[in-house]
Amino acid sequence: MTWGMTAFVPLLCMGAMLATFPPAAARAAGVAELAASCADCHGPEGASSEPHVPIIGGFSEPYTTDSMVAYKEQERPCPEAEYLSGDKKGQKTTMCAIAEDLSDKEIEELASYYAGKPFVRAQQTFDAALAEKGKEIHETNCDKCHAEAGSLASDDSGILAGQWMPYLEQAFKEFGSGERPMVKKMKPKFEKLEPADIEALVNYYGSFK
Repeated sequence: MTWGMTAFVPLLCMGAMLATFPPAAARAAGVAELAASCADCHGPEGASSEPHVPIIGGFSEPYTTDSMVAYKEQERPCPEAEYLSGDKKGQKTTMCAIAEDLSDKEIEELASYYAGKPFVRAQQTFDAALAEKGKEIHETNCDKCHAEAGSLASDDSGILAGQWMPYLEQAFKEFGSGERPMVKKMKPKFEKLEPADIEALVNYYGSFK
C-alpha cells in the first residue's frame, strides 16, 4: 500500500504539471499569430523596413498599450494603408480597425512581446547640419521626457533615436494639426517650434544608426 501511494503521488504531480502546458502553449501560439499579422506591415519583431511605417520593436509595454488603446478608441489618426506583405498583401486597413478587433488581453500580450524585442534603428540619409541644430533644440525642449536623444524605452514615450524620418514627419504634422493628442506638458514646448525646428529635430533623430 505504501509503495502504491508513493508511486501515485508523483503521477498526480506530473499530471498537474502537464495540464498547465497546453494553455501556456496556446497563449504563446496566439501571441505569435498576432505578431505575425503585425509583421506584415511592421516587419519581423517590429523592425520596419518601410519609411512610413514606424519601428515598434523595443517600445515599452505601457507605451505600446496606450498607443493601441488610443487606436481602439479612435483617439489617434487612422489613415488607410495597405498590408505590405503576407496573405493580406495589398488589402487596405487602418490601425483603428486592427485595434478594434483586439481584446485588452491581446493588446497586453502584444505590448509585452514587442517590449522584449530590440529596437532596430533605421538606416537612412540625413542632413548633418540640420541634425546638429536639432540636437540643440532637443536638449532645450525635449530631453526631459525623451532622455538620451529619445533612445530610452523606459521613458514610456516611444523611441525617437533611429526612428524612420518620414514617419516622424507625419507624426509631427498630426501633433501640429491637433489630430493626434499630446500630453499636457508637451504642448507648450511643441507650440514654440517653427517648421524649421521640426525639420531639424527629424534629422537629429534620423541621424542615429
